[in-house]
Amino acid sequence: MKELDFINIIKQQIGSSYIGDDCAYLKELGIVISQDSLVENIHFKRAWATPFQLGYKSIAVNISDILASGAKPAYVTVALSLPNNIDGKFVEEFYKGAKTALHGAEIIGGDITGSERIFISVTAIGITAGRCISSRSSAKPGYKIITRGKYGLSSAGLNELILGGENKDLIRAHLEPELDEEFSRDISKHITQNYAMMDTSDGLADALFKIAEASGVSIECNEIDGMFGAEDYHLVAAVPQEFDSGLDGVYTVGEVYEKRDFVLKINSRKYNRYDELNLYNHFEKGENNV
Repeated sequence: MKELDFINIIKQQIGSSYIGDDCAYLKELGIVISQDSLVENIHFKRAWATPFQLGYKSIAVNISDILASGAKPAYVTVALSLPNNIDGKFVEEFYKGAKTALHGAEIIGGDITGSERIFISVTAIGITAGRCISSRSSAKPGYKIITRGKYGLSSAGLNELILGGENKDLIRAHLEPELDEEFSRDISKHITQNYAMMDTSDGLADALFKIAEASGVSIECNEIDGMFGAEDYHLVAAVPQEFDSGLDGVYTVGEVYEKRDFVLKINSRKYNRYDELNLYNHFEKGENNV
C-alpha cells in the first residue's frame, strides 16, 4: 500500500474534518499544527548526514508545512528516539542544527527515549493572526499557479550521496533545504481571497496533483526541470490572476480550469491517478528507501 491509501483509511476511521492538509487549522484557537517524522534508513542514512544536518532538516520539514499554510512559525516540540551508541555530542550538534531552522519559532519541549535506530518526530505550531490561511481545496478555475526557486537540486543532491559524489552545493540542497518564508508571508498577508498552497516536499508534480484533486478542478502546466523530484521544499500556490506578489523570482507555471478529463496535465500528458506520476513512496521499498 501507499501513503495516500493509509491516509484515506485513517480519514474513514476518524472522520475528522481537519485531515486533508499538511497542517490542521484550528481556527477557534488561531493556530495551525503539523507533525512529521524522520526514520533512519527510510528518510536518511547516518553516514550521509552530520547530527547538525539531521537537526536542521528535522525542524525544516515541519516549519515548511507551517509556511505552506500561510501561518507564522511559533512553537516546536522534538521527540528523539536514539540507539545506545549515540553520545552526548550527537545530541548537542543535533540541537545546534535544529535551532538554525526555526524561522522565529521556539523549541518548547519534547521527549527522548531509546530505540534500535534513530527516529525523530517533530510537532510544529504556527500562529494565524493577520494571515489568510491556505487550503489545498481552495484552488478555483481561472487561478494561476505560481512558485519560486529552482527544482531538482535536492534530488540531484541525493544522487550525489548515493553515488559518492562530492558536489557540496547539491548535497547541501538535500540535507539543508532553504525555506521560502518570504513567499509564504507575502501571499498570506496580502491576498484577499481563498487560495491553495503546498510545499513541494514530495515534488512539484505531487503538489499540483493534490491541489487539483482536493479542489475538484483540473490543472494544466508546462513541464519544468526537476518537477518530479522530491524534497526541494519550495512553495507552490494557486492564486487569483490579479494577485501580484511583487517578489523577485516568482513565476507562473500553470493555470486552474473547470474539471476536465484529467486531474493534472503536464505539457500534453494527462494524469488521472496519482500513481501514474511514479513519485516517491515511503512504503514501496521499505528498508533503505532513501
